[in-house]
Amino acid sequence: MRKNIVAGNWKMNTTVPEGVALAKEVNEALKGATVNCDVIICTPFTHLVPVAQSIDSEVLGLGAENCADHEKGAYTGEVSAAMVASTGAQYVILGHSERRQYYGETAATLREKVALALANGLKPIFCIGEVLEEREAGKHFEVVGKQVEEGLFNLSAEDFGKIILAYEPVWAIGTGKTATADQAEEMHAFIRGTVEKKYGKAVAENTSILYGGSCKPSNAKELFAKPDVDGGLIGGASLKCGDFMGIVSAF
Repeated sequence: MRKNIVAGNWKMNTTVPEGVALAKEVNEALKGATVNCDVIICTPFTHLVPVAQSIDSEVLGLGAENCADHEKGAYTGEVSAAMVASTGAQYVILGHSERRQYYGETAATLREKVALALANGLKPIFCIGEVLEEREAGKHFEVVGKQVEEGLFNLSAEDFGKIILAYEPVWAIGTGKTATADQAEEMHAFIRGTVEKKYGKAVAENTSILYGGSCKPSNAKELFAKPDVDGGLIGGASLKCGDFMGIVSAF
């Protein structure tokens, strides 16, 4: 049975002391709550080691927000999958729309990142989603289907089974706009169907697909009630423990 997951993406926010304090606060809140989903925080690279040392990995998962598309070498400023794994992190966000938009990440780049993440025992949270122009032109299914196929369908069924998908309508990230629960369900069902055509029903049914577009405590319950929405990849609301736990409690 696939897992329900709430993952926080801190993006380029918090200093190391602020991040450690927030991680500890979330960890303690989880210990005192009945939780019906896996909970993960994905932090800046600088935070991974001290956060890993400050939380209980049985209670709270830890991930990075990216990794390099090379194993090692003369790539100044890059952080490899092996480096991420060595911090104690278990997850890595790959293909986030901000990486695609601002840093020109392509399907070929992402295939390399996914392969290296898996080789180092990390579970990729692989992001897909359309921009506003693509949705308005009616191309949203075509765009998202292509992102899944080009980024992941080189994997064996066994390796694909280690992937968490995150659908993020780019037009709903940080804009205050949110896809309706019905729009989210429609796309998630399409994504699951796309996976089923390639890998079969069992793999598709076991793939967690998260929603990532301005998910808040006020709309999480409605979104998570949909049969193909298995949780959320949370941006801004993950930076406040109360808001983040409000989303976790939607399960």
